[in-house]
Amino acid sequence: MFRWYRDAAKCYAYLMDVSTPTPDVDNKSIWEPAFRASRWFTRGWTLQELIAPTSVEFFSMEKTRLGDKNSLLQIIQEITGIPLEALQGGLLSDISVYDRMAWIKNRNTTREEDIAYSLFGIFNVQLPLLYGEGKEKALERLREKIGKDDGCLADLCVTNSRHDKKRIEAAKGGLLKDSYCWVLSNVQFQQWHDGDDQRLLWIKGDPGKGKTMLLCGIINELEKSTPTSLLSFFFCQATDSRINNATAVLRSLIYLLVNQQPALISHVRRPYDHAGKKTFEDPNVWFVLCEIFTSILQDPGLRMTYLIIDALDECVTDLPQLLELITRTSCTSSPIKWIVSSRNWPDIEEQLETATQKVRLSLELNTESISTAVNAFIQNKVNQLAPKTKYDASMIGKIQDYLQSHANGTFLWVALVCQALADPKVKKRHILAKLQTFPRGLDSLYARMLEQIGHSEDAELCKQILAVVAAVRRPISLGELASFIEMPDDVSNDPESLEEIVKLCGSFLIIREKTVYFVHQSAKDFLLGKASDKASNKASQEAFKLVFPAGTEDVSYIIVWRSLNVMSEKLRRDMYCLNAPGFFIDNIRAPDPNPLAMVRYSCIYWIDHLRDLVSSTISKWVHLLQDDGDVHKFLTTKYLYWLEALSLLRALSEGINAIRQLESLLVHINRGRLTAIVRDAHRFALSYRMIIEKAPLQAYTSALVFAPTNSMVKKIFKKEEPGWISTIPVVEAEWNACIQTLEGHGDWVQSVAFSPDGQHRVASASHDKTIKIWDTASGTCTQTLEGHADWVQSVAFSPDGQRVASGSHDKTIKIWDAASGACTQTLGGHAEWVQSAAFSPDGQRVASGSGDNTIKIWDAASGTCTQTINVGSTATHLSFDNADAYINTNIGRIQIATATMESPNQLSSPVCYSYGLGQDYRWITCNSQDVLWLPPEYHASASAMQARKMVLGCYSGRVIIFSFSRDV
Repeated sequence: MFRWYRDAAKCYAYLMDVSTPTPDVDNKSIWEPAFRASRWFTRGWTLQELIAPTSVEFFSMEKTRLGDKNSLLQIIQEITGIPLEALQGGLLSDISVYDRMAWIKNRNTTREEDIAYSLFGIFNVQLPLLYGEGKEKALERLREKIGKDDGCLADLCVTNSRHDKKRIEAAKGGLLKDSYCWVLSNVQFQQWHDGDDQRLLWIKGDPGKGKTMLLCGIINELEKSTPTSLLSFFFCQATDSRINNATAVLRSLIYLLVNQQPALISHVRRPYDHAGKKTFEDPNVWFVLCEIFTSILQDPGLRMTYLIIDALDECVTDLPQLLELITRTSCTSSPIKWIVSSRNWPDIEEQLETATQKVRLSLELNTESISTAVNAFIQNKVNQLAPKTKYDASMIGKIQDYLQSHANGTFLWVALVCQALADPKVKKRHILAKLQTFPRGLDSLYARMLEQIGHSEDAELCKQILAVVAAVRRPISLGELASFIEMPDDVSNDPESLEEIVKLCGSFLIIREKTVYFVHQSAKDFLLGKASDKASNKASQEAFKLVFPAGTEDVSYIIVWRSLNVMSEKLRRDMYCLNAPGFFIDNIRAPDPNPLAMVRYSCIYWIDHLRDLVSSTISKWVHLLQDDGDVHKFLTTKYLYWLEALSLLRALSEGINAIRQLESLLVHINRGRLTAIVRDAHRFALSYRMIIEKAPLQAYTSALVFAPTNSMVKKIFKKEEPGWISTIPVVEAEWNACIQTLEGHGDWVQSVAFSPDGQHRVASASHDKTIKIWDTASGTCTQTLEGHADWVQSVAFSPDGQRVASGSHDKTIKIWDAASGACTQTLGGHAEWVQSAAFSPDGQRVASGSGDNTIKIWDAASGTCTQTINVGSTATHLSFDNADAYINTNIGRIQIATATMESPNQLSSPVCYSYGLGQDYRWITCNSQDVLWLPPEYHASASAMQARKMVLGCYSGRVIIFSFSRDV
């Protein structure tokens, strides 16, 4: 239904409670109060009727047009609280789940389930409509689906290309329609756009010719002209390692497609549900993504789809595979069309030539159109200059003439020259003379700009900055840049001074939102000695020698050395002052200022730069990897803090991959202690990655508690172990060793209980149909109780410890003699399985909760049922209170005599302990807060508390015991 509204050309809203008694509808004061109070804004289903369509027109009860969604935008926003971007057709996935859920808060529906169903389109989910399930169940299904789909999309997303597009347009001074509109009437473009037999359009041209902005314009036009189609795009950027590879391209294209047509997520969820986030990190990820992408393109429900990739030449990794995918899919019968752009690279042309349904648009062959577009760009730039510099008409004409005669169809050249002219240091009387100093051609201009930098007072600092920005793997913030530069004190302590110095490199660098970027890939290529044409190669090589006098290795060394220093200085335990060990990453908001801001790049990339320096051959940098060297010292003092930081930065996967690469590197270089530490550190990170990724402070609790006794990381960071656990379970001595702890069940343990008589006994019930009684002092099984016909769901000791009650899936409760193991009573009467059992404080009664939604009270001596209480849900946890008149359950507190029930939040005297097991059975909690995560082999299926002792029954069949000395 949401899609139906979205695809509609126009929607009409008839407001039967808004009257316009006079024909003067422009006078809002007459009808606006009634409009604001209209019932239309309180109904559940009208939420998607408001958001989904491009056009909604509102009419009064007299059929008088009041306006449309655009003209009434501000009023509607005030009435509903819905953000303007959502009302204007923005991507709903950019708005948080919490905020979108709030939109329905003050709305109502005739059928209670429709409150949830009316949100399906808002959240891009598809679920069956199950009327009769109730509002809460419907919302629970929706939240569960949102959680799974959102988790999948979050793991899939490497960048949001819509945000990249906005950043690119802002960096280039905005998108000028006159600079791209020529392409809309271009013959090649129209052949691609209108013809069914032309599926691939390749736009090629030299650097600075405006390819990226041309594609930005095409994207805008396609969004306007084909609103019901899917549009997915990606901007490659060689200077950013996140978005310069084929895998990132494909992940992002899929991400945008699924965001626009939510049903397509089933193609992603199929492999994701098996492997989770690893789906997108596995070495075979390219092949997995290709399968997902191909299945999406073959989906019978796929709407017309436009796929756009800018700057193929900046795809550094796996470009041939990406080109093969593009050419192959462009020849299928799927309703898709491609646009790609690149420089005039022969290898790209060679592979794209294999596509049979293609059109090639060369910017060099459209000189007249490009020249007209550049002239419009020049006029726009000069008009922007004029108010700032107070140029007269004559001066403006001369500047414009010079730019037009020297631009050679290159937008970037014009932008750089105008940027230099805008410098307030350039006097008006000198403007024409300065203009004459700008040579034709990008590389010649770069050489001229670099020469000017060399004459400045901050020349050495500028060269350091250019070298670092050219060497890093992604654009870095000003704070990160400061950590790599040796700066005078007056600069290092003054962020504004650093920004000023970066601006001295303005011909090469730009600053957007405190992040430093190259103005264009060609600028970086020039500094690295990779000129865009052979004629400029000499100047480019000279530039390389000037910026990298000792080669790029020296810059990598500086980055590694300074990274280790700044991380050693900044990293510590609990960087965000979370305090709670179980604080989940999804609930963490970085403090302002962020203590990790300066070390973000170092944390993620220091090992990458180390690998650039060191190889299997002899190198002057090998000393970094010697025992007791810089790397050794960092890992033995800061490793756990580094893992925490990586988790907080949502980059633990990158860190684990880096430590693995370091381990491989050391095989050829170091045979000593460093290699052993790195090997152990890698295993440590792999083993506890899942929980550290979810809860960063578990690096110091669960990971250290459950790491093998002989783990080097565990020994080195022993001081970080949680002091509030006085007895830690027996764990393996070495990685991969297996020690049996109270092990003997043949299937997962469903329930556990302490003996209340202080005899150090534990009872456990299992899916193997048995109950075992254990001596916790010796760790031996003293009794195995057998007799149930199906798995045992619950077990409980009597107050004196002499009897055991068990509830089973065979619908019975059995009472056993704990000493002999004999069954003394079998209580039958439930219509479904028995989920829970409990003795009364005097031991004379037994309570049982069943899947038939009843609780039965039994006389333990005679075995007769004295009371049956219908509770409307399964009571999974039962306990009598000390007064023996109430039963506390997971669904409420019941007074046995009258069978009245109170909701859980009304319990006046609930049974609670400081420590417990969380609802997902994967966390130990303290005062309801997650504090200790349980690794997969210790995932609990049941728990019991006795004072400060806890016993856990595990899915693996193990029974483990903790004791706690104090609160967290």
